[in-house]
Amino acid sequence: MSSSTTPTDDELKSSLTSLRTSNPSLGIPKLHALLLSSNPSWTVSEKRTRKILQSAGLVNAPPLSKKVSSNGEVGVKYPVSKLVKGLDVSKWTTKVEVKEFGAKKGKGLVAKEAIKEGDVLWKEDPFVLAPEWDIYDLQQKSAACAFCSTPLTATPLSVSCPSSTSSIHCPARFCSRLCLSRGTKHTHPLLCPAQNPASVPLLAFVKKNRWMGLHALVQVIARLLIAAQSGEEGQMEKDWDVVSALAELSLEDRAKSVWYKGAEPDRPTWTKAHQLCVQAFQTPSSPQDQKKLAKILRKPLPEHIAKELFEYGGFLRGLGKMNLNLEAHGGLYTLHSHLNHSCDPNLSIRHLDPRTSLSRITVIAKRDIDAGEELTVTYVDPGLRLKRRREELGGWGFGVCKCARCEEEEREIKEGRGEEEGEGEGGEGVPDDLEKELKAGLGVM
Repeated sequence: MSSSTTPTDDELKSSLTSLRTSNPSLGIPKLHALLLSSNPSWTVSEKRTRKILQSAGLVNAPPLSKKVSSNGEVGVKYPVSKLVKGLDVSKWTTKVEVKEFGAKKGKGLVAKEAIKEGDVLWKEDPFVLAPEWDIYDLQQKSAACAFCSTPLTATPLSVSCPSSTSSIHCPARFCSRLCLSRGTKHTHPLLCPAQNPASVPLLAFVKKNRWMGLHALVQVIARLLIAAQSGEEGQMEKDWDVVSALAELSLEDRAKSVWYKGAEPDRPTWTKAHQLCVQAFQTPSSPQDQKKLAKILRKPLPEHIAKELFEYGGFLRGLGKMNLNLEAHGGLYTLHSHLNHSCDPNLSIRHLDPRTSLSRITVIAKRDIDAGEELTVTYVDPGLRLKRRREELGGWGFGVCKCARCEEEEREIKEGRGEEEGEGEGGEGVPDDLEKELKAGLGVM
C-alpha cells in the first residue's frame, strides 16, 4: 500500500505542463482532477494547482477581444443581476447601502458614512456553504460539522445525523443541536444518504470532479426545495429572491462569447451533472428512492422556479451564478454577493471566527473609505500583471477592467515607465503584502 506524497513545485509544474499540452481546453478543476488520477499517490489541493498554473502561465484564459462597438465588445455577454426584493441591509450593518450602477455594471455597495482603516463593516454567515475539499473531506469523515464546517473534537455537544442507521450510514455530524436543527431546516434531508439515497451519485460526481460551483448549486437547490416544505410563510419566496438576484452569466453564453475563443466547453460533463441533479431531486431512478424522496418533498415548487432549476438552460444559468458569486472558500453570501471588483480593493474578506472559520466572513476596511465611495473586493489574484488580471476577468464576461490601478499601469506601460505586458506575470511568487493578506484571511496570522 503506497503512502501519500506531496510533490515539489518543480514536479507539479512539469506534470501540469504536460497535462495542459494534452488537454488545452480543460478548466482548472478538471485539470486538477486529471492530475490526481494521473498521480494517485500525490496529495495536492486545487488551490495549489491553480497557483502553479498561474505562475507558469498555464491558465486557460482566452485573449481579450479587440472588436469594440458603442455597446462594448462585440460578441461579449456581460453578467446581469438585479436587486433583491425587500433586502434589509441593516440586518448586517448600518454603514453600507445598495446602489444600482446601471445596466452594464449592475448593483453594488457604497459606504453610507466615512469608514476608517481596520473597521469591521459587517459579519455574515453563508446562504449556503460548499466548502473547500479538505474541509468537505472532513465532513464526510464525521470530523467537521456538516452545517457550519467547524472541525469537531471529542465533545458531548456534537450529534450525529438521527437518520443514520447501521444499514444506511450518514456521515453527517453536527457540532451542536442548534447546527443539527439549522442543517435539517436548510439542506441536510435532501443530501442525506439515509433520507434521500438518490443524492448519493450526484454528490459522488461532485467530489470526483472537485466541482465547487456544482456543489454550491446542489446546496442552493436543496435549500429552496426544503424551504418550500416549511410552514414559514414566504420563506421559499425570500430565498428565491436572493438566488434570482445573483449576478448571472450562463455557461453556454460564456462558451458562445469571444472570451471563450479557441476552447471547446465540456458539454458532456455539464449534461451528466444535469441528469444526476434531476435524478437526485425530481425523478430518482428506482421506485424505492422515489418513495423516500416523496416523504421529504410533499409540496411542489412553483412552476417557474422548478423550470429555472431543472430545465437544462436554467441549470447552466445556475452554475454560472455559482461561479460568479462564490467566495474563495466556497460560501455564497447574500450581502457579499453585491460587491464589485477592483484590482486595488478597499475591503478585505477574512475568516476570523474561531468556531466557524470557513463559513462566517468578516468584512474589514483595508484603508480609509469616504462616504459615498463604492466598496470593492478583488475577483483575481492582485499579484498578477495587468494583462493577466484583465484576461481572468474577461474569462467571465466582465470586460476590460478600468479600475484606477489598471488605468495607471496602462499609462505607465504606454509611457515606458512600467513593465511590458507578459513580462514576469505570475512568475515571481506571491508578493509579501498578498501573502500576508491570504494568511490573515485564513486566520493564521
